[in-house]
Amino acid sequence: MNLTETPIIVPPAPNDNVTDLLEERVAASPDRVIFATPEGDGWRDLTARQFRDLVVSVAKGLVAAGVEPGDRIAFICKTSFEWTLVDFALHYAGAVMVPVYETSSALQIHWVLEDSGARGIITESADHANRLAEVRGELGTLELEWRLDQGALDAFAASGADVPDEEIERRRNLANGADTATLIYTSGSTGRPKGVVLTHSNFVDLSRNAAAALGEVVNEPGSSTLLFVTLAHVYARFISVLAVHAGVRVGHQPDTTKLLPSLGTFKPSFLLAVPRVFEKVYNSSEQKAEAGGKGKIFRTAAQVAVKHSEHVMAGTKMPLMLGLKFKLFDKLVFSKLREALGGRVKYAVSGSAPLSHYLGHFYHSLGIKILEGYGLTETTAPVSVNLTDKYKIGTVGPALPGHTIRIAEDGEIEVKGTAVFKEYWQNPEATASVFTDDGFFRTGDLGTLDGDGYLSITGRKKEIIVTAGGKNVAPAALEDPIRSYPLIGQIVVVGDQKPFIAALITLDGEMLPTWLKNQGLDSTMTLDEAVAHPAVIAEVQRAIDHGNAFVSRAESIRKWTILPIEFTEASGHLTPKMSIKRDNIIRDFAGEIAKMYGDNPQTEALQTGA
Repeated sequence: MNLTETPIIVPPAPNDNVTDLLEERVAASPDRVIFATPEGDGWRDLTARQFRDLVVSVAKGLVAAGVEPGDRIAFICKTSFEWTLVDFALHYAGAVMVPVYETSSALQIHWVLEDSGARGIITESADHANRLAEVRGELGTLELEWRLDQGALDAFAASGADVPDEEIERRRNLANGADTATLIYTSGSTGRPKGVVLTHSNFVDLSRNAAAALGEVVNEPGSSTLLFVTLAHVYARFISVLAVHAGVRVGHQPDTTKLLPSLGTFKPSFLLAVPRVFEKVYNSSEQKAEAGGKGKIFRTAAQVAVKHSEHVMAGTKMPLMLGLKFKLFDKLVFSKLREALGGRVKYAVSGSAPLSHYLGHFYHSLGIKILEGYGLTETTAPVSVNLTDKYKIGTVGPALPGHTIRIAEDGEIEVKGTAVFKEYWQNPEATASVFTDDGFFRTGDLGTLDGDGYLSITGRKKEIIVTAGGKNVAPAALEDPIRSYPLIGQIVVVGDQKPFIAALITLDGEMLPTWLKNQGLDSTMTLDEAVAHPAVIAEVQRAIDHGNAFVSRAESIRKWTILPIEFTEASGHLTPKMSIKRDNIIRDFAGEIAKMYGDNPQTEALQTGA
C-alpha cells in the first residue's frame, strides 16, 4: 500500500477560531474542572468558567497596553498554567503568539523576534529578560515588554478593568479559520529555524477530529493529564488546546526531577511524552531493582510482560505457565510501577521518535497503551496516531480523520489534510519547495504503510547514510535500540561516503552513578574516568552488539568512541525536544570521527572485511 486516507468526522468550520473552543466548553459545562495548579502538596482546581474569566481579564490588559489585532507577541515561559492562560488571552485580544523556547540563547531569541517582526514580548523571569537584553537594542519592531515574575498578569487584570466586554468579544471574533493563529519556529535541527504559519482551522478542525477519534482517551469522565513537555513545541501546544476543547483536567510540572511525586498526587489518566521518558522510567526501575538485589527478578518479569503482550496482541492462546507467571509479577512488580505513575494511567501519547517494540509490549502488559503518533510542526503535531481500537505496536497508527498519507517512490512520507500548515513565514521559496504539484506536504521523513494503512517511520530522508560501498543506512534503525540501554545517553551513527559505519556515544550522566554503584564501582567516577573504564566499555559494547543484531553486517557499527561529555541544548547538539542536531555534532566532533577511520586506506579496507 502506498496511500491511506481517513475520512473527516467533524466537518470543517471555516468561520471558527481557537477562542470558539473555549466558548463552547464554557457553554457546555461551565463548572467542569479543566485546569489544576499546584497548591501545597496538592492541586487547586479551576473550572472552565473560571479559566475563561482569567483569560478575558488578561486579554483586556493586553488591549489596554496597546496590543492591536494581528500584532505578533513573543512569549518565553516554562511549561505552566500561565503558558496556556497567556496563549488564550492573546487569541481573545486578536494577537498572534510567537512562542520562544525557554532555553533559547540570546542569538536564537534575536532571530525569532527579528524574523517574525514581533511587536511585544512577555518573559517569565530575570534570566529570560537578561538574554533578551543582550539583543534588545537590535530589535527595531519590539515596543512592548512585560515580565511574569514582576506581576504582569495582575497588572493586566488591573489595567484592563475599564476595557468593555464588547471589545474583547469583537476582537475574539475577528479571526476566521484561514487566519494565522500562531507562528512557531522549527527547532533548527536542519539549518536556521523557519517560521511555520499555523491557522486557526489547523487547531480547531484537528482538535475536533482528534477528540472524536481519541474519545476513550480525552472524553471519558475524569480524563486528566499532567503536562511536562515544553509548551513552546507544537506537540504539547496542540494537546493543551485539545484538552480545553474536550474538557480534560490539565496540570503542569516543568521540573522533571519532581515528575514522579507530581504524578503521585495528580493521578493523570493519560500522559504525553517522548520515548526517552518511557526508556528512563524502565531503566530507572531496573537499576533500582538491581540496587536492591532484585535485578534478575525485574528482568524476568519484564520478559514475561513482553511475551504476555505479544500473545494478547496476536490473539493467540495464552500458555498456562506464562499466564500464572504474569499474574504473580503483576502483583509483585507491575502494580508498583503503575502506582509510581499515579495509579490511573491507561494511555500515553508518544511522539518525536520511535518507541522500541520491547517497551511497547512491556507497558501494554502494565495496562498502559502507548499510542505512538507521527507529525511535525508543519502538521500542527499529529497526522497519524494509534487509536484505542486501532492499535499496532511498532507503528505510528492510521491517518487521523481528515488526512491522507502517501508514500512517494523514494519512500518519503507525503501528507495532506486539516493539520497541514499554510506556509513558512515570509519565505515563499521554502514553502514551494515542500509542496508537491497536487498539494501534498513533503515531510522529509521516510516510511512505509502496511496493508491495513498503518504508518511506520523508517528514518529521515536527509539523514540516510550512503557508505563508500553504496549501502544505504538509516541511522535510526541502529540508534534507537542502542539508546534504550541505561548507560547510553545519545548515539550518533556516521559513515557517509566512508568504508564502514561508526558511532559517537555519550553516557547518561543521570544514570551513570547508579549503574556504577550497582556494578560495585566508584559511583563518584567522573565522565573522563568512566569513558576509559573497562566495565563501561564492555557495557557499551553490549549495547552496540544489541543494535547490530537489528541490521545486516554491511550496516553494522564497526568502530565507536565514547565522548567524555553530554550533548545538551546549550551546547548546540540537541533541539528543545531533545532530538540530536546531527549536522552540528558531526561538525564539532570531526576530529574524533576522523580518528575512527584513520589515515591508512589498507587499515580501513581490513575493517570492512566480511
